[in-house]
Amino acid sequence: MHNMGRRSFLGAAMAAFPLVLAGQSIKTSTPEGATRVPAGEDRFGERHSLGLSSTDFKVSTQDSSGGLFVMEHTNRKRGGPPRHLHHNEDEWFYAVEGEYIFEIGSERFQLKSGDSILGPREVPHAWAFVGGTQGKLLIAFAPANKMEAFFRETMKRRGSAYSNPNDANDKEFFRTYGLELLGPPLSVE
Repeated sequence: MHNMGRRSFLGAAMAAFPLVLAGQSIKTSTPEGATRVPAGEDRFGERHSLGLSSTDFKVSTQDSSGGLFVMEHTNRKRGGPPRHLHHNEDEWFYAVEGEYIFEIGSERFQLKSGDSILGPREVPHAWAFVGGTQGKLLIAFAPANKMEAFFRETMKRRGSAYSNPNDANDKEFFRTYGLELLGPPLSVE
């Protein structure tokens, strides 16, 4: 299952980028199609607050024709989202700075700067920032599906993605975007 999830994610991610195979050029983007997002900025110049953290969208769903959505997630406080799963997306995390704990399925991992981990679709997961300063993750979803819309709507609704797993409205909200809300956030005490 883990290998299948990794292959699905890598296939979708690679589909979003130009390739050359066996000397044949496969549709490449022009310089006009390139999307550059400077450090510390959002793709659309927006500010996205999620309570414990903020995000900058780096690759939008439309940039990759739906193949990929990437955001930079900055944690200023300890904690993270509730346990959940994605029915349609693989989720990849890369720790840029700080310390994090992840639970994917029944396994627990610690990530530090430079580490990455894949959360395959249909596998429950939760993560939390546990560092003493600031933390930063790159998070990619492949395919993008409704993830960009999920984060936009989450910020409109409450300003927090850290929903109450016992609230039926929160569970229905997650389902609308192809996710299942399963339990509380990881304890960081």
